[in-house]
Amino acid sequence: MAKTLSPDASPSQSKTFYVCACFYRENIFLEDYRVHVKYLHEEQFRRDYEMVLRSRGCRSSDEFKSVLEKIEKEVQRRRLLPQESMERKAIIAKCYKPLHPEVYVLRDSFLAPEFLETVKFCTSPEADLEGLLRRIQSVSDKRIHCLPVFVPEYCKELMEELENFEQSEMPKGRPNTMNNYGVLLNELGFDETFITPLRERYLQPLTSLLYPDCGGGCLDSHKAFVVKYSMQEDLDLSCHYDNAEVTLNVCLGKEFTDGNLYFSDMRQVPDNERHYIEVEHVVTQGLLHRSQQIHGALPISSGERWNLIVWMRSAAVRNQLCPMCDKEPELVQTVGFGDGFTQEKVDSSPKMVDVCTVI
Repeated sequence: MAKTLSPDASPSQSKTFYVCACFYRENIFLEDYRVHVKYLHEEQFRRDYEMVLRSRGCRSSDEFKSVLEKIEKEVQRRRLLPQESMERKAIIAKCYKPLHPEVYVLRDSFLAPEFLETVKFCTSPEADLEGLLRRIQSVSDKRIHCLPVFVPEYCKELMEELENFEQSEMPKGRPNTMNNYGVLLNELGFDETFITPLRERYLQPLTSLLYPDCGGGCLDSHKAFVVKYSMQEDLDLSCHYDNAEVTLNVCLGKEFTDGNLYFSDMRQVPDNERHYIEVEHVVTQGLLHRSQQIHGALPISSGERWNLIVWMRSAAVRNQLCPMCDKEPELVQTVGFGDGFTQEKVDSSPKMVDVCTVI
């Protein structure tokens, strides 16, 4: 393996990616009531969610009006997201001075020796699932796997870089609707020289053996971000599933107590049939799991924790069925990797729609 990876364009970066139109109207998280909702118009929303919200404490007309205002604001944020994200990225590239510029370019020295040995095995002629499972830790029978990813020194420098950025005057976007504190790594400049080679050259040899049925051998895009939990900010993360095929979740630090992750079954399993397990998150360790497995994070009780999340996506899988609306994707062109959809499809091309018709 090369000691330093060049920023040459990867095959996936030459593709055009899309989002599904459902992004503008579904899976809107209402933090105050811990529920995801779909919003087409007020009449539909009242019919589908008024009783649900009432049972969760939204009882007055003013409270309901506040919910509608928050939803409309979130829909507007999603509509403007591609353009605003590009603008933030351009400003950061021009004006931000990194504290540790070296952390932006992936090197073998950043990666745990055990991780490198595992990748070496997975790229060898002898590679098979049985041999891989002997080298990593498996959690119960839920196909959750744990292994060291980074060395402690890299985790420390990366967090120092992220804190430096967080304290700067640079514009910042939210990782998603559920995490209020964190950093979008593509806007900070990590995608081309760090996350893409990490996915293509190091993670996919593992995921192709662990998750061939989930597109683990043909992951061609991602969304990567860091989330932060602290006593004064987000403490936990509600039950959810990810908009991806395979997820990597690495604990970067710092010192904290409690805050275990919890996992259940795949999202298709009914609520009353799900069984949950807890998994301790250890600094420098990564958890690999199927993205559409129900999971969340329990509250930390002290300290601060930073997690690096990589949602890895396979167009070959999601072009057939959008995991967020369970329908044939209605493609809306966007920038970057979008939500990992492409126009390529085995049978027929996904429907194309104009973003203006779905918001």
